[in-house]
Amino acid sequence: MDISKNLDEIRKSLDPSIKLVAVSKTKSNQQIMEAYNHGQRIFGENKVQELILKQNTLPNDIKWHMIGHLQRNKVKYIASFVKLIHSVDNLKLLKEINKQALKNNLTINCLLQIKIASEDTKFGMSIDEAKSILSQEVKSLNNISIVGLMGMASFTNDQNILKKEFSFISNFFNEISTLYPKIKILSIGMSDDYRLAIKYGSNMIRIGSSIFGSRN
Repeated sequence: MDISKNLDEIRKSLDPSIKLVAVSKTKSNQQIMEAYNHGQRIFGENKVQELILKQNTLPNDIKWHMIGHLQRNKVKYIASFVKLIHSVDNLKLLKEINKQALKNNLTINCLLQIKIASEDTKFGMSIDEAKSILSQEVKSLNNISIVGLMGMASFTNDQNILKKEFSFISNFFNEISTLYPKIKILSIGMSDDYRLAIKYGSNMIRIGSSIFGSRN
């Protein structure tokens, strides 16, 4: 698997305004360094323990994103270095992130994860919950910044289902980004569906297998 070549192919297809998150979960430091040496700086992990190990051993200018389901009791382990948490799916988690950010005297950027798939295995909050957080709750949370939305589409090849799900979150993003200027990121789209996601306004894509090959 030629990681450098894969990165070039993906970058060629992207507008410069679209951020590429290289999903490095289960990948070795050697594989990550191959991408790093080819200019990639944003990497996404979905398990806290793996993220901590990699952050301790890899270059410190890597921007680490937490993209997987995050338990409240694990926030404290990543608060000092994580650049963006994609997977904020409830208010209690957001409050814990704020608490740990305060302890570290910093502000942590977050995305609200919206449930767009009908699959029970997918996490996320409803649009009403997100609106409530943005209009009320966030006012008392001074050490987090909600900078966008994230969605995980259904695991399917059915383009009509994907279009429906991407359209759902895209419409909500367009609505709230006019009300809240800080909301600039729409994180949808992975290896199999990122081209479609971009058509629905995605400006941050999370790519793993198309860069590194199939999961180990």
